[in-house]
Amino acid sequence: MRKLTTFIIWPVIAGILVAFTMLVLFPQWNAPSIQTVQINQVQSKALTAPLRSGPVSYAEAVNNAAPAVVNIYTSTRVRQKTNPLMEDPLFKKFFDMEQMPQRERIQSSLGSGVIFSSQGYVLTNNHVIEGADTIVVALKDGRESQAEVIGTDPETDLAVLSISLEDLPAVTLASSDDIAVGDVVLAIGNPFGVGQTVTMGIISATGRNQLGINTFENFIQTDAAINPGNSGGALIDAYGNLLGINTAIFSRSGGSQGIGFAIPSNLARKVLQEIIENGRVVRGWLGIEIQELTPRLAESFGIEDRNGLIIAGIFRNSPAHQAGMQPGDILLSIDGAPIVDSRSAMNQIAQTKPGIELRMEVLRNDKTESFQVLIGDRPPSRR
Repeated sequence: MRKLTTFIIWPVIAGILVAFTMLVLFPQWNAPSIQTVQINQVQSKALTAPLRSGPVSYAEAVNNAAPAVVNIYTSTRVRQKTNPLMEDPLFKKFFDMEQMPQRERIQSSLGSGVIFSSQGYVLTNNHVIEGADTIVVALKDGRESQAEVIGTDPETDLAVLSISLEDLPAVTLASSDDIAVGDVVLAIGNPFGVGQTVTMGIISATGRNQLGINTFENFIQTDAAINPGNSGGALIDAYGNLLGINTAIFSRSGGSQGIGFAIPSNLARKVLQEIIENGRVVRGWLGIEIQELTPRLAESFGIEDRNGLIIAGIFRNSPAHQAGMQPGDILLSIDGAPIVDSRSAMNQIAQTKPGIELRMEVLRNDKTESFQVLIGDRPPSRR
């Protein structure tokens, strides 16, 4: 009996010792089972490499573009009123106003511009040189030249100047159609007259319009700092190519608040070429005053689609008047293209050469009517 007990106990003890040893050497065998969750995690190298691949300096881009960005100084003779009686008609009857001494002062202002061609053509904003008696263009290399106004286009706030200097640097243009929100841009100009200055930002938005700045608006919005004196300067990409002409800022204090607007380079180039070729920008003209068709107005007119423009007024003897269009008509389409908004409709008409016929569809008295309109030449702006 004792031998039998010994025969049974020793194997049990040996098994316990072996199990204890195995648990000490391999503790994970006693751990509870855990379900594995697969997560796709971006590796640190893949995450940081593209972010660190950009340039650490934009000096080369600035060196490429800055020589073609100029400072513009203007002076205007302003007649000062010495006494309110001088303007009184009764007073003028008794005194020879031409012999009366007149006070004048010179009003100076500043801005920026961009040399578009080595032939001496400089593009700037119209409001920079408007009404100026003398315009001086100063280059970064220290040279200066009086400028001649070749032509202006107040409806896009652009003006073309000409200077007579040799070996002029010219900016390289990039297509503004290829830009995207988030692209890095640099603004070069002469803010507050301190001298040429460069600021950096990104493109915040494209196609900004209905701001009440110009008649034809298609602005690039940027947060690159733009201040008074930057107007007419260059907005360039990270390689030094021109993307736009800095034009305006939105500000409550008069200084930069991160909302600046630039005229796209494609529009600026087109205006420059037309002014050089024709002395002005030739645009198509329909001769109507339009009003947006709001949902409430569309409902009152019984229009389900709600796409169209209300013709609020028509100029006498204008192309629209001669074609038979009337105030109260709702313009539905132009040359087969449905109306999207007032800006696109105005641009479509303006881009049509005078003398070309366009088919207009309007809604009149709940009936759709079609008119063939001979597009006219848009009269000069009175802005």
